[in-house]
Amino acid sequence: MAISTQDGILYLNRNDVENACNTIDPVAVIREVFKLHASGQVILPDEAYLSWTNDHDEQVRSLNMPAFIDGSINSAGTKIINGNIANPSRGLPRASGLTLLFDTTSVRVNCIMEGAYLSSLRTASVTLLSAELFKGREIENVAILGAGVLAQAHIELLLKRLPHLRSISIFDLDSRRIATLNTALAPLLRLHEIELQETPTAESAIRKTQLIVPVTTTTTGYIEFDWLEPGTILVNISLDDPLPEVVFKADKVVVDDWNLVKNDPRRLIGRMYRAGHILGPDDSAENQPHVRRIDARLGEVVLGTRSGREHVDDIILVNPFGLAIEDIALATYVYRAALQQNVGIWLER
Repeated sequence: MAISTQDGILYLNRNDVENACNTIDPVAVIREVFKLHASGQVILPDEAYLSWTNDHDEQVRSLNMPAFIDGSINSAGTKIINGNIANPSRGLPRASGLTLLFDTTSVRVNCIMEGAYLSSLRTASVTLLSAELFKGREIENVAILGAGVLAQAHIELLLKRLPHLRSISIFDLDSRRIATLNTALAPLLRLHEIELQETPTAESAIRKTQLIVPVTTTTTGYIEFDWLEPGTILVNISLDDPLPEVVFKADKVVVDDWNLVKNDPRRLIGRMYRAGHILGPDDSAENQPHVRRIDARLGEVVLGTRSGREHVDDIILVNPFGLAIEDIALATYVYRAALQQNVGIWLER
């Protein structure tokens, strides 16, 4: 018996999600999300962070990130993303998850879809949006630090979106990961006539690039300010790679959501805020002359209410914490595309 959209829940596997994503512009979706975010048309609660030590004495975690988006997207849902950094040694992805979409009237679940692909795509899309917003000189050389799933998602999108791209430098502590990534991306790299240039150090990858994207699992900073060329954009995806001096010396420091960034005690800028070294975009700086102020939120730059790059040589640090509204927005477009394409599996409630 056929199940209707009212009586059933649509399940979309990874292949369904990837095919649907090929019909949408993810960077345009993320740009729209930040417009709505900056204009107060989203509800973004704190994430629920669950962590424990498994029976192999490994620290693992599960995040549950709900969101509501009003306005042009008008959707609600939650993202569940779980991770164990030891998984790749067992032939498993480091992270996996599901994204759920709710009916905004009845609040019943409408759709369940594989979430890890969307999570990596939205992360890469924020990087490309940042590159578009803060570009000074044309971006010809990019540095990627880390050679996992997020590196692959970024490179795939960079090749499609940066018409002047000439080289991609990549560093990873494990050269085998770079070799695996190179194999996975070989057809696309050949198509764009670009090679991944493995470097012996993170510094050698970073030098003379206009865009730097750390996608590592480190909790110890190592990127020095002096490594950065004038005009560089550093999109701090993995959040802990720059040293505090980069935050202090960058010409602009931009976050996606200040409340989430400052309330997180585990990551660099949250720690600096707790130590009294950082102020939010709207905090008073009275009697605090040596404290670094966050310059803007991404959505404010999208809307034009705060400035982005002011000089071609500005070094800009973008610190995207990662917002559930991004996942829910992309998932909404994926769900709509899947309904049009009649793909997925209908589950009885």
